[in-house]
Amino acid sequence: MASPQAYDAIHDYLVAAWGAATPLAFENDGFAPPSDPEHWIYVEIVGDLLEQESIGAENRAANLWREAGTIYANVMTPRGAGTRQARVYAQQLVDLFRGQEVGTVTFLDCSVGASEPGDADGSYFRMTATIDWRRDL
Repeated sequence: MASPQAYDAIHDYLVAAWGAATPLAFENDGFAPPSDPEHWIYVEIVGDLLEQESIGAENRAANLWREAGTIYANVMTPRGAGTRQARVYAQQLVDLFRGQEVGTVTFLDCSVGASEPGDADGSYFRMTATIDWRRDL
């Protein structure tokens, strides 16, 4: 789980930078896929590491700690629409974050991975852009 500080920075930056290109859905936010199939993005913000980066401070909390994680930006494409537009959106998402610093969050490696069916009933196809991030505390 990403900390609230990392989640808020990533969420707010993405919402502002992405604009209205496609609808954005975040984990457990009540989003309902469009009734008329169209592209949309399902975003997962995961934190999977909190480690101590420095030693020696009398107060252990005064040492440098690093939180790290990954953004999974799943481009949801209507079944049968091909993958080109999904690739365009995935690349745009990667480009929004690559090399950026937002508040205390720094974005690192990015990739556009393999694609696969995106939901249980087969209405959508998913192509996932991953963006690694870190935050120093």
